[in-house]
Amino acid sequence: MGFDKTKLKQIRWLIVFTAVMILALMNSSAVLAGVAIGIRILKPFIYGGGIAFVLNILLKAYETKVFKKWKGKSARKLKRSVGILLSVITVLLIITLVIIAVIPQLAKTATELGNKIPLFVEGIILKLEQWSVEYPGLKQQIMQLENIEVNWETIIPNFVEFMKNGVGNMLYSTLSSTVSVAGSIISEVINFTIGIIFALYILIQKEKLSDQGKRILTAYLPEKVSSAIRDVMSRLYSNFTNFICGQCLEAVILGTLFIITMSIFKMPYATTIGTLIAFTALIPIVGAFIGCFVGAFMILINNPTQALLFIILFLILQQIEGNLIYPKVVGNSVGLPSIWVLVAVSLGGSLFGIPGMLFFIPVVSTVYSLLRDDVNLRNSKKLQVVMEDSPGEEQEAACEEQEE
Repeated sequence: MGFDKTKLKQIRWLIVFTAVMILALMNSSAVLAGVAIGIRILKPFIYGGGIAFVLNILLKAYETKVFKKWKGKSARKLKRSVGILLSVITVLLIITLVIIAVIPQLAKTATELGNKIPLFVEGIILKLEQWSVEYPGLKQQIMQLENIEVNWETIIPNFVEFMKNGVGNMLYSTLSSTVSVAGSIISEVINFTIGIIFALYILIQKEKLSDQGKRILTAYLPEKVSSAIRDVMSRLYSNFTNFICGQCLEAVILGTLFIITMSIFKMPYATTIGTLIAFTALIPIVGAFIGCFVGAFMILINNPTQALLFIILFLILQQIEGNLIYPKVVGNSVGLPSIWVLVAVSLGGSLFGIPGMLFFIPVVSTVYSLLRDDVNLRNSKKLQVVMEDSPGEEQEAACEEQEE
């Protein structure tokens, strides 16, 4: 029995793919280094793609909701320009409001911390003195510490030697690190600026770019393959869009819950901490813990008891958010069951950190939808074959249903 040309072509491509994968695994370090270089080169365009994707969500909302009555060719061009401008202003306004609500209060907390540290140290000393009276054993330990002899003849020369050599090395290391950090910051600012410009070009010509991509796929790939790729890309786009919208909605819900509950229990900085938690909650599942740490620290400066109550309140609301709100809001928005949302976050976080958490939920949702459709298709085909093989039984079942 021979193979047709299609089968031979598939086998040939399978052999080539297997050989390439084996070579990649054998030279994994070189492959990873090449990937890192490629990402570094393409970083401005990666930034641009991400910025364009987020702005496009707002742009579509403005074009379809606010400017839907604008008709005509010139009106469409004006609608696109005004929509992009309003989308950028909206994002900048949100970031500005978060900064205004959080940064001044954090600076005030840092100032209060500097003023209260001496009082805190004095309180510790008084507490130790009180304990030394109440617990004689502790007083003996303190007396032993006071009786420790310090060999200043050895310490002073060592300190002078450290000041000669150690401080110089430390200053050199600090200066090198500062220059390196400054260079990295400047590089990232340049990449981000190029990314913004690239994002604006994408938004202005997004229909044209989409049409060009479809034409390239149709020209170089079989119709079945190009159609499958377009279907996957469409699902990815839909899932990423729904994920971002669901994540923002979940963050707003969580931040509002904290503002309301903290106000009810008369905790300080309710609006600031609620806004901070809403902002950090954009990181799936674990982001709110960052806001909790900062919020607890801010409250601790004024009232340690309320800081403990805040942590308890956070744990309660976090359980509600993690087990009810997040899987329902984000899971439903991307069409992914709650358990797979948690799996996607855990897997993405363990492999790629915070970017992996953000990236894996839409990707897993897309894979889940493709697998679900394929399973349904295969089951329907098998059911159809079974029904064709047993027409008599089907007719008997139909007759029984009619008799009933």
